[in-house]
Amino acid sequence: MIEVGEQELDNGLPLVQLGMAGTRAVTVLVAFDAGARTERAEENGMAHFLEHLVFKGGEKYATYRDVNETAERLGAQLNAYTSHDVVAFHVTCRAEAVMDAADLLTDFVAKARVEAEELDRERGVVIQEIARYNDQPASVASHLIDEAAFGDHPLGRPVLGPTEHLETFSREAVLAFRERRWAPRGGGAFVAGDLSGVDEERLAELFSRFPAREDVPPPDPAPGFERRVLVRPRDTSQSHLRLHWRPSTEPTDLRQRAALAVYSTLLGGSMGSRLFDEIREQRGLCYAISAASYHHSDTPVLQVASGLDSTKCEEAYRRIREIVEELVAEGPTEEEVERARAYAAGSTVLALEGTGAVARRAAGQKVTFGEIVSPEVVIEALDAVTYDEVREVAAGIDGAPTVACVGRHEVADFE
Repeated sequence: MIEVGEQELDNGLPLVQLGMAGTRAVTVLVAFDAGARTERAEENGMAHFLEHLVFKGGEKYATYRDVNETAERLGAQLNAYTSHDVVAFHVTCRAEAVMDAADLLTDFVAKARVEAEELDRERGVVIQEIARYNDQPASVASHLIDEAAFGDHPLGRPVLGPTEHLETFSREAVLAFRERRWAPRGGGAFVAGDLSGVDEERLAELFSRFPAREDVPPPDPAPGFERRVLVRPRDTSQSHLRLHWRPSTEPTDLRQRAALAVYSTLLGGSMGSRLFDEIREQRGLCYAISAASYHHSDTPVLQVASGLDSTKCEEAYRRIREIVEELVAEGPTEEEVERARAYAAGSTVLALEGTGAVARRAAGQKVTFGEIVSPEVVIEALDAVTYDEVREVAAGIDGAPTVACVGRHEVADFE
């Protein structure tokens, strides 16, 4: 059982505590509605670049060495992530060190100096990161399906941004982005795990280091579905295929999110799923295949991903579409729904064993949907999904998908 408590600090920052029994660890995380979706076109890549720059030092811990060595003395692990929807910074440590860890995190994040010389050093690091992703066909395919699904909308642009942008970002532009998007009311602070070492008054004081700002404007609405096929030719023996459908479910409705999760599980989320059983096991058309659902604040996504021999790609694509169409026309079996429901709920339980996972899930819910749903409620929602609800989801996933493929193919192969 996870005990959830929430308060709002004077600067407008929600402070959420998630008490977890049976652990000696604790994660402190701060997140903002300042992911790649909030960037202007010329800023693409800036949210992620700023994430890197923050680690270079703050006011009390003035250099990256001060930050890193302090974390080591605390026995703590620091990290951060940027997605289309959120940027977040977190530290995980033993419960006894939580207040010192919170002091460290809030100092170098809230008081980050973002010095000009650090920009020049770090931009080279991020450019290497971009090059690494571009060398990996699977990563290229994942970026390409976003572009195919959302076009020139910010959701269709890569989180890392293009190299040419990184080469030109100025300190003034980066600070202006932070000023515009890092608003406490558009984010949240989260403490998950063993809360026995938390001094609540001191914790509120530390998170008050983030200055109050005007509420951030909402991001541009997601565009409606428009089918595109994008192919990135590569002369390799392997292909990486991505398919995207736009379900008819409501992203803000927990029950509908749960029903879509069960559907994606029976489609391709487990080794007993339709896609894994037929595409991989029965037909041997691929070495990896999966289906997953996720949600932005205003649009749901169903995605199928596969890595396979290039000579088998077109056959696999046709059969994947046929399986989805069979689910539209006939629906899943009740036994499939029962297995998928149990698997989805069980996977969620296992995924939430760690304090970091609990903090990250809470941050995603708060920033994306403006709510905190306890893990128990999420699991109960999965357990409560009915056959009719999954059948309705299946019926709404109709028509040809958006396609992205990296390999020896042409657009006509997927028309």
